[in-house]
Amino acid sequence: MSLTFDEYGRPFIILKEEHKERTKGVEAQKENIQHARTLANVLRTSLGPRGMDKMMVSPDNEVTVTNDGATILDSMDIGNPIAQLIVDLSKSQDDEIGDGTTGVVVMAGALLEQAETLLDKGIHGTRIAEGFEKACELACEHLLSISDRIDVKGRESLRQTARSTLNSKIINKYRDHMADICVDAVMSVADLDRKDVNLDLIKIESKVGGRLEETQLVQGIVLDKDISHPQMPKVVEDAKVAILTCAFEPPKPKTKHKVDLDSAEAYEKMHEIEQNYFRDQVQLVKKSGATLVICQWGFDDEANYLLLKNDLPAVRWVGGVEIELLAIATGGRIVPRFEELSEDKLGKAGMIREVSFGTTKDRMLFVEHCQNSRAVTIFIRGGNKMIIEEAKRSIHDALCVVRNLVRDNRIVYGGGAAEISCSLAVEDAADKISSEEQYAVRAFAAALDAVPITLAENSGVNGVVMLSRVRAQQQATKCPHLGIDCMENGTSNMKDQGVYETLHGKTQQLRLATQVVKMILKIDDVIAQGTPQQGQ
Repeated sequence: MSLTFDEYGRPFIILKEEHKERTKGVEAQKENIQHARTLANVLRTSLGPRGMDKMMVSPDNEVTVTNDGATILDSMDIGNPIAQLIVDLSKSQDDEIGDGTTGVVVMAGALLEQAETLLDKGIHGTRIAEGFEKACELACEHLLSISDRIDVKGRESLRQTARSTLNSKIINKYRDHMADICVDAVMSVADLDRKDVNLDLIKIESKVGGRLEETQLVQGIVLDKDISHPQMPKVVEDAKVAILTCAFEPPKPKTKHKVDLDSAEAYEKMHEIEQNYFRDQVQLVKKSGATLVICQWGFDDEANYLLLKNDLPAVRWVGGVEIELLAIATGGRIVPRFEELSEDKLGKAGMIREVSFGTTKDRMLFVEHCQNSRAVTIFIRGGNKMIIEEAKRSIHDALCVVRNLVRDNRIVYGGGAAEISCSLAVEDAADKISSEEQYAVRAFAAALDAVPITLAENSGVNGVVMLSRVRAQQQATKCPHLGIDCMENGTSNMKDQGVYETLHGKTQQLRLATQVVKMILKIDDVIAQGTPQQGQ
């Protein structure tokens, strides 16, 4: 920066241009590919039922152990914008499908590796991207041709698909139990006529302590609350529930106010008026026929005592989302004013009970046998918070997979079987392409082989040898169900092993990975603002 003057003597400042880092052409493309591949390689060892877990430690020393791709990438501090595209890719898969977040990143890394080889051969990035897109559509069409339909109402196929999803998680020892819970939960809230599932009706609640196998499905709602008074009954059968969003307190003006009390008589009169408000409110609840009160707000000891005296068990400070779920489950109406409360607005539940855990004072409220069973709760137990959080992520993935099958009941077979079959089909199609895109289509087929190779390597066997053997079997038998026997069950037939994946999830993986790779290949100029160099 320097100061100078024009011909009229007016001062002005000359600023030096900031230092810029600029990379152009093939060099920029290769640099971008390297950034993305580095991140993809982090997740490579987490793929499959025998994939490794990652431990992330946050700045405040909070530990997370997981092999969920979206969670791993979300916990990492990513500074590079190209690497951030890979993070967004995993998030997109998680938001749309709920599962396959590691596989989609591994696929994108394999495509970028093949693209780098093609760039070295002198093929333009745009032609590579177009070839990948064409190969992706060929692969998706082939997946559609080898897919099978399952009977959603039979539940066994849903259970097998949920088991396949849970097989790669920390909680895989209890995958049968967890798969049953997930299938029952989804089918409880599913609308099979419309082929729709509202996962908001499935509440996931947890409490540290106990064992994972004590996880249960509650046909109702579990609230992390307790009965407001220790002398109130802890179990209410055939409960009629008043769901209130109004507080047990005298009305207050919305403007600032002050009351001056100049004598003991005035104070007594004020106290009596306040008592009458409490009594009238409790009587209105009692008159409606309610046997239990659930209030969104808190209330003081005076109101609590009056509720106890009138045999009205109460629960306070119940959040807005829980209030809505409770209204759906019990068939009740949310009442904003005491005067509007009537018998027809009460919710009904077969049993409401307070449950204590261990030697601690932790208590939770179970609202069971509700009038409307379309709201359920999965109640998770675990030895520590880390296990519970991983169980929540695993169950969420399984719930999403079962929901996807209710929406679209077509499946393909896992263990890399679908990828190997697609690779063979895309290779055959490449022979019919006369342009240089043939190289990109062949490269896409080679990238598809990265998934079964990774599955084999993570299982402790030679990936290339295992892949060659299974590819030869698929070509000889024309059976698209043959994959990598990661669990050493003695057969490569994934249909016999019951390893299922949703068709929608698999096609989404291929399309999302291809779109991100296409975006990265089309960037040939990177301009980054940097700090000025010394001497400038």
